[in-house]
Amino acid sequence: MSITDNLKIAGQYCLPKHLLSRLVGKLAAAEAGSLTTRIIEAFVKRYGVNMSEALHEEASHYKSFNDFFTRPLKEGMRPVVEDPMTLALPVDGTVSQLGPIRQGRVIQAKGHDYSARELLGGFDDLVAPFKDGDFATIYLAPKDYHRIHMPLDGVLESMVFVPGDLFSVNPLTAQNVPNLFARNERVVATFRTEHGPLAMVLVGATIVASIETRWAGCIAPCGRKEVKRWDYPGEQAITLKKAEEMGLFKLGSTVVCLFGPGMLEQFEPHLQPGVVTRMGAPFARLKG
Repeated sequence: MSITDNLKIAGQYCLPKHLLSRLVGKLAAAEAGSLTTRIIEAFVKRYGVNMSEALHEEASHYKSFNDFFTRPLKEGMRPVVEDPMTLALPVDGTVSQLGPIRQGRVIQAKGHDYSARELLGGFDDLVAPFKDGDFATIYLAPKDYHRIHMPLDGVLESMVFVPGDLFSVNPLTAQNVPNLFARNERVVATFRTEHGPLAMVLVGATIVASIETRWAGCIAPCGRKEVKRWDYPGEQAITLKKAEEMGLFKLGSTVVCLFGPGMLEQFEPHLQPGVVTRMGAPFARLKG
């Protein structure tokens, strides 16, 4: 049985979630020299991580597992689509689902959907702009590059932390755990763009759910038991450009993108459930 399996068992039967998160967080942040290197090497082998893409290819370069997991890529490794009317994929991963938001519901998997209002933390003013809009959900596997980038230029309007469960977000779990993405701990960032509203929902998973944003640092885990919202009006507004980094994950993760009604002409036709994505590649076409 692997260390990860043991930690999951501990989380289910022994330790409260916040204590287990703290424990795993300390282990992932520990700078343990050769032990850290061996753990990283084992992880690379187990999950088939392509280290030739990483800015630093050697496991020994990384002082902690977190440093490795959030590793940057070499310059030019992810070319960004230049056409201003084409959105860029925000992450490396695999398409889970994508399509229209119908009657305020977002598809999770065959036979499962969930409320967009719940996903965004229960705020009516945040969900209203996405009525009859579109969504895309992308799952990041352990081997993937775990930094999140903007699909288009946007001005940050709000951020919401939503406490919740820490289920795995892999495809099997998505097929079998109802309301998964609206149950797990997550960070919601809403943006104003020239073409309509955008929401980037960063869903944590698998014990730690550690999520950082570029403007606020580490948001989760934070020990809060209640929903917390921050707004960024006027001079506090933060502008991020297309393909600019907006956040990162440490361990399990999924990104759900919401777009306003009439904003998209269509998603790229090849993007279907199960298709691998690469950050910066074409995502969707904006309506002219």
